[in-house]
Amino acid sequence: MRSDPQLFRDERWLRQHALGLLHFYYPDCLDHRFGGYVAQLSDTDGHVYDGKAKHLVAHCRLVFDFAVGELLDGPNWCRSAASHGVTHLREWREPDGGYAWVRSGREVADPRRTCYGHAHVLLAYATAAKADIVGAEPAVHETADLIAERFREDEHGLCRGKLTADWEPDEAYRGQNANMHTCEAFIAAYEATGEEEYLDRAYTIAERLALELTDAGDGLLWEHYTTDWEIDWSYNRDDPTHMFRPWGYQPGHLLEWAKLLCTLAEYHDADWLVERAAHFFEAAVENGWDDEHGGLVYTFDRDGDPIVEDKYFWPPCEGMGAAARLATVTGEDDYWEWYDRFWTHAWDNLVNRRHGNWYFRLTPDNEVPDDLDDTPKVKSGYHPLGACYDVLRTTAE
Repeated sequence: MRSDPQLFRDERWLRQHALGLLHFYYPDCLDHRFGGYVAQLSDTDGHVYDGKAKHLVAHCRLVFDFAVGELLDGPNWCRSAASHGVTHLREWREPDGGYAWVRSGREVADPRRTCYGHAHVLLAYATAAKADIVGAEPAVHETADLIAERFREDEHGLCRGKLTADWEPDEAYRGQNANMHTCEAFIAAYEATGEEEYLDRAYTIAERLALELTDAGDGLLWEHYTTDWEIDWSYNRDDPTHMFRPWGYQPGHLLEWAKLLCTLAEYHDADWLVERAAHFFEAAVENGWDDEHGGLVYTFDRDGDPIVEDKYFWPPCEGMGAAARLATVTGEDDYWEWYDRFWTHAWDNLVNRRHGNWYFRLTPDNEVPDDLDDTPKVKSGYHPLGACYDVLRTTAE
């Protein structure tokens, strides 16, 4: 079946697609040997290609997934699977309150403490708390306090990225990505608990990055910074294909920020939020959309020319959420047209129609690469499932 834009705005279809993603992971993702989840299910046919590696981000995203399934009134196993993940996440926690970056089976494989990882811990607990999963809400407060104590740099209003197992600085680098996810997590924490302090923390991060630091650059949000939060234009210039820290602008992150800024605008009356969201959205689609093959390139340079032209699964998902929110708040139909465009390309190319999952990455001309399962072990249904949930929330408001 080819794409049908009429379906992509249908509430029943969006819910069905979201639950179909969960069916892809459940029950094979439940790890009854080492605990928690197995995230390494092949994009091709769902077989487990690595049953031992456990990445903190993948685990947290699966907690998020199943908690969202519960919020969408999914099957009973959504609640039990989310509870299973929360229980293991509590076991993952070290005596000093931190969470190691990677585990192998039951052993710590990489003990470093990352802001990116702890932001996902907070997101997992907050989403589970929304779904009334036992034990989640106290962990929200605990984790929020930990992030503020260990990662936040008060003089900058932002968070540092990586620390050693002893909470010592691990690198002379600051990045927007970890802070973006921290902003996302604090919004979720506010929605779960009603604590205004969490909303204030999210807003501060957004204001610093999406307003102040953007104005210091080319009018867009750069990815990499020095320890003093000065833009580092040279970081990874010689490694533009780096998976997590590529050189260049990422349209996916511009769209993700557009979504987050619109979400903040629901709770905060600052005019700049929606204005900057629209600016980021326009820049992302103007510079990032591939007119020849469709889809969003991964990165583009300061002149707006593409760098990495592979099509990853998550940028259009963020585009869907951003487009739906901007369409709702502005009343402009152009955003819905972009929403349909994102979905059409994804449905025709990125969705594995046989198994219900999404391919992690495509070539520039939308072919599935041979090394499909040789991907970072952080992939889960978090982005597409989150997009469905976010659009359902937006249209219901």
